[in-house]
Amino acid sequence: MPLSGGITACIVVGFLNPRNRLILPDLYDCFKLGAKYALAVGASAATVGIIVGVVSLTGMGFKVSFMVTSSAQQLAGIIVPFIPFGFTDLQGLTLFLTLIFTAVACILLGAGIPTTATYIVLVAIAAPALGLLGVAPIVAHFFVFYYGVLADITPPVALAAYAGAGIAGANPFKAGNTAFRLASAKALVPFVFVYSPAMLIVTDGFTWQAFVTTVMGCAIGIVFIGAALTGYFFSYMSKIERWVTFFAALLFVAPGIKSGFVGLILMIPVMITQLARRRAEKKRKNSEKSTQQVSEKEETLD
Repeated sequence: MPLSGGITACIVVGFLNPRNRLILPDLYDCFKLGAKYALAVGASAATVGIIVGVVSLTGMGFKVSFMVTSSAQQLAGIIVPFIPFGFTDLQGLTLFLTLIFTAVACILLGAGIPTTATYIVLVAIAAPALGLLGVAPIVAHFFVFYYGVLADITPPVALAAYAGAGIAGANPFKAGNTAFRLASAKALVPFVFVYSPAMLIVTDGFTWQAFVTTVMGCAIGIVFIGAALTGYFFSYMSKIERWVTFFAALLFVAPGIKSGFVGLILMIPVMITQLARRRAEKKRKNSEKSTQQVSEKEETLD
């Protein structure tokens, strides 16, 4: 009903708009174009329905989930003894490794598949692995869907980047690599969904304090990760500055005020250095510009 009401309202407003009034031929073209898109989505959804049916009947989804979680638990059992100061336990590391394995699987399964079909496939195959570890269903769905969409800008099947490259007349492979590098900072957001579900608002135990803290920390962390990956913040960054910025960004993205405070302490020297370098570059450019103007005046007088 809300969808039908919204479509009807758009049609009525289109007929009443005096500046760009909707006429019957335009309305016919709208319905025609909508039908074409609906057929494409319907065909892909029907095909994916076969896959989901096979997965459900054979129990493949839970088998894959068991394989992922068991592999993550075995690997975590090997790594945990080498982690100092008891930074994490077996259960926490198992969840973290399962998230990584699931993310990689979602990117591989989502490559070259339409968005709707991607969601249906991943929910049937990848999401149960997170449910086995106690992740809330809505969080698991958001996690797998996010990485499935991220496949559109992940080489070698970066369809969205290749489409943009075709419009811009750029090299598709370079455009795909650049898109992946710029979007790599956003790859941490689904981990925030799991470790701080308050970001999704609709989860249990939601508080505005946790929401604001998580969103602000995540936004700042993504900016810092983007700067570390591109090598430019206020000015060009050295390798040490990029590594420090990247580590500080991870602390900002991690849930909690304490980790964000530690990340801020790490970033203060980098920001001071960046601002000083930018001022020095501005002074150098102004000096070069003044010298050039003086030279042009002398040439004019001669």
